[in-house]
Amino acid sequence: MTAGGVIARNVRRFRSERGMSMSELGSRSGLAKQTIVSIESGSGNPTIDTVERIAATLGVSMRALLTELGSDVLLDQGESATWRRNNRVRVRHLDQSFGSGYVTNSIVRVEASRGRAVYSPVGRGSLRHAYVLEGELRIGPTSAPVVAVAGDFVRFPADVEHLLEAITAVAVFFSCTTSPQVSMGENEAWF
Repeated sequence: MTAGGVIARNVRRFRSERGMSMSELGSRSGLAKQTIVSIESGSGNPTIDTVERIAATLGVSMRALLTELGSDVLLDQGESATWRRNNRVRVRHLDQSFGSGYVTNSIVRVEASRGRAVYSPVGRGSLRHAYVLEGELRIGPTSAPVVAVAGDFVRFPADVEHLLEAITAVAVFFSCTTSPQVSMGENEAWF
């Protein structure tokens, strides 16, 4: 996603969380409503001053508007993967996030006999990235989980309740959790 797309998504999200209309955000920040409309549609090219004014009005840092936060669920199915040649190897690009923060990588083994695991939301803007190595599993927000098989890649917001459940007897996946630069309490660790 482009930087403009990230800003658009985050402005919409934070404005919605605060129950603010576009007109209200424009008025409070001293910007025209049309400026807010063009930023949220991703067609605007806001200046640093504009982003700073919007961030201050929303009560967030500029970094929060520029960081990949609260992403939608992304399912990249292995059967339709695109592999590109890079020197002597082939590379499958999975995802890219903007900003900085904490990254935790794990290999996770899930057994169907243990049932469904439900996880509480972790820090705002945290994302789970999963590349399925073996088996089939249900993973994602409890409101919209997806089924992923070996070779599939899934990215979803971890700042909402989410679940993990093996469909086959055993499923194994590579997990990468990204969190913005805020202190992480013990309750935020997934594995």
